[in-house]
Amino acid sequence: MKLNTEILAQACAQARGLAIDAVHKSSSGHLGLPLGAAEIGAVLYGHALVHNPDEPRWLNRDRFVLSAGHGSMFLYSWLHLSGYDLPLDEVKNFRVLHSKTPGHPEFHETPGVECTTGPLGQGIGNAVGFALSGKMAEARFNTAEHVIFDHHVIVLAGDGCMQEGVAMEAAAFAGHQGLDNLILIYDANDVTLDAMADKTQSENTAARFKAIGWDVQTLADGHDLAAILKAVTKAKKAKTGRPQLIIAKTIIGKGIPEVQGTSKGHGEGGAKFADAARKGLGLPEEHFYVSAPVREYFAAHKARLKRAYNKWKKTYAAWAAANPEKAALLESRDARISAAHLIEKVIPHFPADAKLATRAAGKDVLQPVAAALPLLISGSADLHGSTLNYIAADKDFDRTNRAGRNLRYGIREHGMAAINNGVAYDGIFRTSCATFLVFADYSRPAMRLAALSKLPVVYIYTHDSIGVGEDGPTHQPVETVSGLRVIPNLDVIRPADPEETAGAFAAALERHDGPTLLALTRQAVPMLNDIPASERRAGVLKGGYVAVQETAPLTHILLSCGSELQWAIAAAKQLGAGTRVVSMPSFARFDAQSQEYRDAILPPSCRKRVAIEAGVTGLWSKYVGLDGKVVGIDRFGLSAPGNIAMKELGITAEAVVAAAKAL
Repeated sequence: MKLNTEILAQACAQARGLAIDAVHKSSSGHLGLPLGAAEIGAVLYGHALVHNPDEPRWLNRDRFVLSAGHGSMFLYSWLHLSGYDLPLDEVKNFRVLHSKTPGHPEFHETPGVECTTGPLGQGIGNAVGFALSGKMAEARFNTAEHVIFDHHVIVLAGDGCMQEGVAMEAAAFAGHQGLDNLILIYDANDVTLDAMADKTQSENTAARFKAIGWDVQTLADGHDLAAILKAVTKAKKAKTGRPQLIIAKTIIGKGIPEVQGTSKGHGEGGAKFADAARKGLGLPEEHFYVSAPVREYFAAHKARLKRAYNKWKKTYAAWAAANPEKAALLESRDARISAAHLIEKVIPHFPADAKLATRAAGKDVLQPVAAALPLLISGSADLHGSTLNYIAADKDFDRTNRAGRNLRYGIREHGMAAINNGVAYDGIFRTSCATFLVFADYSRPAMRLAALSKLPVVYIYTHDSIGVGEDGPTHQPVETVSGLRVIPNLDVIRPADPEETAGAFAAALERHDGPTLLALTRQAVPMLNDIPASERRAGVLKGGYVAVQETAPLTHILLSCGSELQWAIAAAKQLGAGTRVVSMPSFARFDAQSQEYRDAILPPSCRKRVAIEAGVTGLWSKYVGLDGKVVGIDRFGLSAPGNIAMKELGITAEAVVAAAKAL
């Protein structure tokens, strides 16, 4: 169909008007991108995107990601015009409590919003994840007779996104892997929030992206509808095996002469000129105005899109009939698997005499779990040999093997986590990734967004304490576990032995309403054979359980998790029959149990409590109370073999005994 530049030009003016009115009404927001990139929105939503507003999660839709999430009114305007379930009243309620138009786009909140964006650069990482998911889906499900996946991922980003390190980590991964279903549109308006962009950047973006394996087009006029369509069409049709960058030179805040082209145009600075701007755009006095011809155009375009969708549905039905096993696998993407099934039927028990690091136990657990969950993928930040999370029955994902289940992210922890979020948003594959726990600080912003967006990502993070040993304090995460525990909706599980590790993996893979981090040891830990294996596995699911039951009137409670649980158990033997030991692998899970269960595990009547963990002590206070003590490490570690470091820093059974006797 030929591009209707006349009606789309009207739509641009009206989309700009919607943004101006919404930001003016809420007295907050960002006008720069919605006004400066209006023509990009018109071409995408009015012509080039393959999508179905009535089925926002259609499997073969083009995914559009607004990485520059502060420009959310851009997305809301075009979703509204396109016919998504986003009525005009919701546009009017921009940034109002409980509206479908929050300040930054949020997954689950607004139909047509593919992911939660706001922190700059994350959307680019997410888009790479969507593209990765698309390539894996093509390889697993398309056949010579039926193509059911051939969509593109289009991400719109600004200078702020491009400056963030996470964006370049993800872009380098995309270039290396040849993700040619990815199109990045760079809204290059030469402005950042504080000042003109030349105050903080001078690189040649085109040369930079070409150097990391991208094709690049540059649009001298990012407001030329025909030129934008030509560039997007060329990018979609490219057969070069490289992702595509379109650099669109635009004017930020276009339509408000007083601020356009300046840093004042970035935010709501132009809203005070709303009346004059609306008049200059040729809009009537009526606010939140959309003309009948524009409504009619988008209604007709929606009907065309639906015809394409219906054609795809016929292809899908024929494919499913011809490939029942593939269809069953694809339909299983939303299936739930219970932790009980995994720990009872899938994961074999460990020998009683095993002496493994929990990372090594995790390797053994992962293999049968991966066999039971064929859509589970695993990746590592250049540490498979240490994190031990390689799916041994499969191979690497790369340019020659798009069906591989093992991802090599390179030394890009932040990009890895953001990419995993994109895969999780796409919802076809179950994703996991790994690095050393101390480097969670490199991936934490994306982990936080996974928790906020309720994404079921699994982080297999190893080398979880000063037990790392000789690598010293730079690699000993004394504060990291507690720092991660305070992120809402992130379940941090620190298992004590191989059987608890089995329970931890099962708990993580059962969960679908948020991410889980497994904190695993580098050093070997003993099997806690005094506790039945089934109790260890099931106890993890509760977050905390009685590992050693007192055999006399209760006098003391010792609490611990991870490799230090062994010291609590050893201390209990010295303290006598009235001592209980509680394993607390997951604070979040324990806190979610009923008051009755928590009181049964930690009876309020017993105030003599000691916790031990090779990390900072603060969070344990809610369990030991004001009368209790915590044996921990409120300092950085030191370089020495792990067992010596533990002893030097007081992480011993003797320290627990002394603390208990001092109560």
